[in-house]
Amino acid sequence: MNETPRILVVEDDPRLLNMLTDLLMSEGYSVTTARDGQRALHLGLTEEFDNLLLDRGLPVIEGLDLLSKLRRAGVQTPALILSALGNPADRVEGLDRGAEDYLAKPFDIDELLARLRVLRRRVAATIPVLRVPGGTLDTESRTVAFDYQEPVLLSEREGDLLERLARRPSQVFSRADLLAEVFADADDPGVVDTYVHYLRKKLGRGAITTIRGIGYQLGRLP
Repeated sequence: MNETPRILVVEDDPRLLNMLTDLLMSEGYSVTTARDGQRALHLGLTEEFDNLLLDRGLPVIEGLDLLSKLRRAGVQTPALILSALGNPADRVEGLDRGAEDYLAKPFDIDELLARLRVLRRRVAATIPVLRVPGGTLDTESRTVAFDYQEPVLLSEREGDLLERLARRPSQVFSRADLLAEVFADADDPGVVDTYVHYLRKKLGRGAITTIRGIGYQLGRLP
């Protein structure tokens, strides 16, 4: 998790959005905002955040539909729904659709901040396990587990590269992106191709997809 936590705030009320932005920045968050579901979907798929704070009544894509799309794309960033729809049935629906927490408007500022802190602690206390084609990647042990097969142990660089792809399975990464984010001490983009080859040799060619003229993407998930 980043030292400065990044949060995506999705709210169509400009006054509330500004208030939340000022509040969260004063608490040490790096805040990115969106006022409709389409913009939020793009940001959620292409950038990494530590938390999502989502309204439900959004233009273009409704808040729970937005969250469902992110979850189907493999984005597991903890989400807190902040909505005027606060009866028990609404809260249950929000949790069933993929939210980790749900807070009704009007809300208490101290409670909101406390709930966000709980979500961050919860993530920090868990071992990240990410889905990869045919199995799961344990990012702590750098092992890939498959059904009915021995786990495959990856090197540090192989594990870092696969984790980067698996955290954004719908994103296509250029070689330059991967070189900067995974192989920062190297200056030859060919090192990316070399480690893609190593991973395919260990996990199968379907583990990573080549997008011609652009770069690489995690292979298709079931």
